[in-house]
Amino acid sequence: MRRLGISLYPQHTTLDEMKRYVQLAHDNGFDRIFTCLMSLKQKEERQKLQQINQFAQQLGFDISADIAPAVFDDLGYTYKDIGYLKEHFSLAAIRLDMGFSGQEEALMSFDASNLKIELNISNGTKYVDNVLSYQANKENIIGCHNFYPRRFTGLSRQHFLQTSQCFKEHNIRTAAMISSQHGKFGPWEQTEHGLPTLEEHRQLPVTVQAKDLWHTGLIDDCIIGNMYASEEEIRALGQLNRYKLELKVSQSSDTSSLEETILFQEPHFNRGDVSDYVIRSTQSRVKYKNEDFPIHDTRPLKLGDVTIDNNLDVRYKGELQIVLKDIPNAGSSNVVASIVEEERFLLPYIQPWASFGFTK
Repeated sequence: MRRLGISLYPQHTTLDEMKRYVQLAHDNGFDRIFTCLMSLKQKEERQKLQQINQFAQQLGFDISADIAPAVFDDLGYTYKDIGYLKEHFSLAAIRLDMGFSGQEEALMSFDASNLKIELNISNGTKYVDNVLSYQANKENIIGCHNFYPRRFTGLSRQHFLQTSQCFKEHNIRTAAMISSQHGKFGPWEQTEHGLPTLEEHRQLPVTVQAKDLWHTGLIDDCIIGNMYASEEEIRALGQLNRYKLELKVSQSSDTSSLEETILFQEPHFNRGDVSDYVIRSTQSRVKYKNEDFPIHDTRPLKLGDVTIDNNLDVRYKGELQIVLKDIPNAGSSNVVASIVEEERFLLPYIQPWASFGFTK
């Protein structure tokens, strides 16, 4: 099952504030938490982390803590002592921001605690192959991308896809970071530019980021990297369809009730014989071939327009299309809605036979 997560940084907030945030996330279907042991320098901060993690664990959250070999040294432990970390901080996983040689990770994956070992996906090396070459227990190996507080340092789409694919080829669970447009805190200091994995996501609504990541088919879990996301963002994420891309639209005022039914209630998928100009969902023209589709809104077609063919074209009337390039309108296509501007970049990624839908 695809999952949603939040991040907690105890050094920047109070226990009561974190509890309210965790409860809000829980109430909206979130069940993962990311935190960072590397950034906690004071004993009091670690004690606060223990308290919030115990609270979150009781609600059913799985908690992953960012760690590096140096942190083991600071705590006076080695990689052989991960059972202590699980118990002491109520963890489900440790994320190795900087890893060991590969053999240590493999050995940790067999620890009696069954603590998950979360590998850094973003580096672009053969790290996961190296760990698995030591015959690691794949059941306890997962992966998570980095996040990037500084503008223009986030991953490119090409690198993101390549590195994620390396993990998916091994059927390893993956996660990536999305960024609240309201959160100000990261693990080290305040950040004004968010904490996304992908650079192109930095200014986008958090829901659009999640839609994009899930739609790649390469990411299982989306975690809000910065703290605190707004209540509106948390609720909107909780309402997303995690398996089917649902595009947000602005509906045309003259759209008929039948067209609205086709738009929002009928299933849609992209035909296999794809076009450069439109995405075609054709089943509605079969189901509603005997219905009336009066002419309205037949202006020239723009990128992101959603159309349903009208009575002028007897063969195609009732067919729904999404426009991929500006094209003329022969007068037979009613514009019933338009994809909101911030989601139009998703259209080229809708593959042949892929299902999709629409929301207001």
